Amino acid sequence: MWGNTVLLALREIRRNLMRSILTMLGIVIGVAAVVTMVTLGNGATASVSSQISSLGSNLIIVMPGQRMELGTSTSPPKFKQADGEAILSQVTGVARVAPMVTASLTAISSAKNWKTSVTGSNGDYLAVSNWSVRDGRTFTDIELRAGKSVCLVGDRVRKELYGEQRPVGTDLRLQNFSCQIIGFFSPKGQSSTGTDQDDFILVPIATLQRRVTGNTDVGAILVSARQGFSTDTVKTRIERLMRDRRHLTDGEDNNFNVIDTKQISDTLSGTTRILTLLLGAVAAVSLLVGGIGIMNIMLVSVTERTREIGIRLAIGAMAREVLMQFLVEAVSLSAVGGLVGLLLAALASIGLSSLMGLPYSFDVQINLLAFAFSAAIGIVFGYTPARRAARLNPIEALRHE
Repeated sequence: MWGNTVLLALREIRRNLMRSILTMLGIVIGVAAVVTMVTLGNGATASVSSQISSLGSNLIIVMPGQRMELGTSTSPPKFKQADGEAILSQVTGVARVAPMVTASLTAISSAKNWKTSVTGSNGDYLAVSNWSVRDGRTFTDIELRAGKSVCLVGDRVRKELYGEQRPVGTDLRLQNFSCQIIGFFSPKGQSSTGTDQDDFILVPIATLQRRVTGNTDVGAILVSARQGFSTDTVKTRIERLMRDRRHLTDGEDNNFNVIDTKQISDTLSGTTRILTLLLGAVAAVSLLVGGIGIMNIMLVSVTERTREIGIRLAIGAMAREVLMQFLVEAVSLSAVGGLVGLLLAALASIGLSSLMGLPYSFDVQINLLAFAFSAAIGIVFGYTPARRAARLNPIEALRHE
């Protein structure tokens, strides 16, 4: 009985193939939209997490911050290298500390020049910021202490000034002084804020202070927490130490900021997930529209096939068999539409992920959920037409023109 019912349902779908395809179109678009949106959202979340983690492991950033007083802002005092040394020696759970200074300078090589960011820091900067040297070497202790004119170049600067050449050992002019290139960084790509992380040059902090800034101020302090220590705990200890060193009383606000990149990652990832759910919910509305389309077509089909239904009931077919036939038709339309939608979603997700520079990951759960939802729509919206067909009076159905 069941097999015959399914065959009859599939025969009716094939008999009106074009109408069946158009009916499925709403389900196809709905499933494809939902799965594509969620997949891209998951890729964006993974990309944000990856980019934040590329900044450094267990990274905490200490920066001067504005303090508002009576509606006016006062410029907070800068840090000194002694502040970084105090953090390293007095805060439990700190592995490395890298004070840093930045300046925007023009790098000049032969006839080419490139406006870039020049960072001055110590030997721990590479480990704290998760940078690796692809070609060449890092700074020596003597170069750091003496403030030698040596530099490590980011991949973007290398491409703009040297192309595919290997100029390790040559001199690069940075506005008003020259430095010897001792190595190149491995590329990282763009950050979550859209800035190019590879567009910078690293020099010893003493070199930048003496040759460019003309003072011993430190713009920011990068701190790497030890494995096994909570970054929240380390952050609290740093805040306490900095308040003490800056002589802030209990009633005064901090004139500095302590930023935990893990918190930034969690916040951005949470925001991306919420946006993904909202987009998925909006796209899911088209699934409901597709379900309404299925119910509409099935009601038309019941009207068109009233005499056929009357004949079946008159020769002994059970009402539940008629109900099941129409219900199978509705579920078949929605299920096939769901499968086609999943295929289109996979193709669209791969293409858009590549175009947007996002990682693509196949989410089994959302695909199964979307397919199950599409099949459920067939049951929910197909039941009313099927019930109407099953409750037809055979005599009245045979009289129908």
